[in-house]
Amino acid sequence: MPKGYWVSAYRTISDPEKVAAYDKLAGPAVKAGGGRLLAALGSRVVAHDAGIAERTILIEFDSFEQAVAAHESAAYQEALAALSDGVERDFRIVEGVD
Repeated sequence: MPKGYWVSAYRTISDPEKVAAYDKLAGPAVKAGGGRLLAALGSRVVAHDAGIAERTILIEFDSFEQAVAAHESAAYQEALAALSDGVERDFRIVEGVD
């Protein structure tokens, strides 16, 4: 079964306090949903084309369905509410290649 991935590339961070509140809630929500952090804040990034070398997060799940369910969970939705308009980011859930 192909794995699922969350890929989140931040374009701008307008409110670091909201990001901190999000991080506090999102980490446990991701872990509870079965996610494993593969790349995070502090990881080196080289951006090409229209990319921006800002905060980039990569999280792996055992399946695409698990990745979607973790995003839809009440715990992660609470984290998103804390983040609200504190950032502009490109967030995707991607199915891996088996």
